Amino acid sequence: MTKVVKPISPKAVGRAKQQSIPSVVFACFNELIAKNYFGGSARVTTKEVVRLLVRKGLKETDIFSNHWLNVEEAYAIAGWTVKYDKPGYDECYDSYFLFRR
Repeated sequence: MTKVVKPISPKAVGRAKQQSIPSVVFACFNELIAKNYFGGSARVTTKEVVRLLVRKGLKETDIFSNHWLNVEEAYAIAGWTVKYDKPGYDECYDSYFLFRR
């Protein structure tokens, strides 16, 4: 018997994506959110999360090629408002995630 496959819903895709990201990624983000949390929000730079992930044994090339930093929807499901910001063409600053209550 053939299994019937239905289209994935927008809500389900967020949960499916979350399951494809290694737990260590969420552990590192959680650590940095707690460390940087002040006044209702936490700012986590891409550099600091990648540095921590590499220290935990992941390869930088794997982090980016597998899109493991695309955590915004997973944290939104958990109740956060998440904004990712990166510099524009003529700007110079580190990209970052902003987590708000």
